[in-house]
Amino acid sequence: MKLYITPGSPYARIARVVVIEKGLESRVEIIAAQTRLADSPYYRINPSGRVPYLIRDDGIGLEESTVICAYLDHLDGNPLFDLPAGEQAWEARRLEALARSMLDGLAVWGREITRPQIEQSPTVLRHEADRSKRMADLWEREIDHPLMRDALNLAQITLACALGFEARIPDLHWRSGHPKLCNWFGHIAARPSIAATAPPSHH
Repeated sequence: MKLYITPGSPYARIARVVVIEKGLESRVEIIAAQTRLADSPYYRINPSGRVPYLIRDDGIGLEESTVICAYLDHLDGNPLFDLPAGEQAWEARRLEALARSMLDGLAVWGREITRPQIEQSPTVLRHEADRSKRMADLWEREIDHPLMRDALNLAQITLACALGFEARIPDLHWRSGHPKLCNWFGHIAARPSIAATAPPSHH
């Protein structure tokens, strides 16, 4: 299988973490895609130009990190990341959606700062900086939830990829005033799958 990524994409990072956690490194070739380039050859592989994108062994392509992660997780018939049973499933969904919401905002911010200075929107930058502060406050309260402390799950992976995006956004300061979140991130960032997929910093 081929997994197309960009080194800085937090969405691709989620899928790369699952590849490692599932021990699929020998079955999944990681390929850096050229995105945001006119006429990139990658667009012939995936017309949307987004990452991650998984080409299965049968040649069929899958887009969207949650779909790719579920597919990879189920390959061996022994999924690690399915939703828990009963009422806890809603809690898992709720936390995963909150983590995804924080990540989505940071991804918009990250894209904005890669534009030429003259094209950057001060309104977008301020809006996303404010959102990131509110979301860090929210996560400082939620981080003690048992689902964020127990066995690794997609809510934890998604939040780790969101917080780790500080490497790409120099003005993202989620750490100050959030000691519990800092402590949690310190532990998960040391996990081999998270450490191995850390994004290159933005210069």
